[in-house]
Amino acid sequence: MTEDGPALLGRYLRQIGAAAEIVFPGAPTPTVPAAAAALGVAPARIVKSLLFQGSGGEVVLAVTAGDRRVDRRKLVAASGLRQPKLADPALVLERTGYPAGGTPPIGHREPLRVLLDHAVLAEPVVFGGGGSDRAMLRIAPAEIVRLTGATVADLCREDN
Repeated sequence: MTEDGPALLGRYLRQIGAAAEIVFPGAPTPTVPAAAAALGVAPARIVKSLLFQGSGGEVVLAVTAGDRRVDRRKLVAASGLRQPKLADPALVLERTGYPAGGTPPIGHREPLRVLLDHAVLAEPVVFGGGGSDRAMLRIAPAEIVRLTGATVADLCREDN
C-alpha cells in the first residue's frame, strides 16, 4: 500500500460522504486503554475491529465495545465460522488494507462480512481504528451498520 492508513481511510470517507471523521489524539492508540486515555473517553466508547478466520479460511470482522470480550461460542453461532481464531497481522493487512491495532470498522480493501456486537449500539458515538496506531475514527454505530451491512448480534461474554 503506497498510501498510509489514515489517508486511505480519509479518502474513502470523502468519496462516500460518510458521517464520520478521523481524529489524531496526539498519542499512540494501539490498545483500548491507550485509546480511551488519549481521547478522554470510557473504554466502552472504543470499538475493536477484530478479524477472525475459520478453519476453512473464511473471515469475518467482529466489531465490539472495547470493554467487552468475544465469546467464541456466540461468534460461531452468529457467523457460522468453524473453529474461529484471530487472524494473524499479515492476513489482517491483506484483507482489510490496514494494520492490526489500527483497523477501522469500515472502508476495507475488500468487502468483508461484519458482525457488530449489540452493546456497541448503546453509545451514540464510538471511536474505532483510524488506519494506524495514531489515528481514530469517530463514528456513530448506526453508520457502521449502514456502510458495512453489518449484522447486529450478541457476540460477547457476559462476565466482561
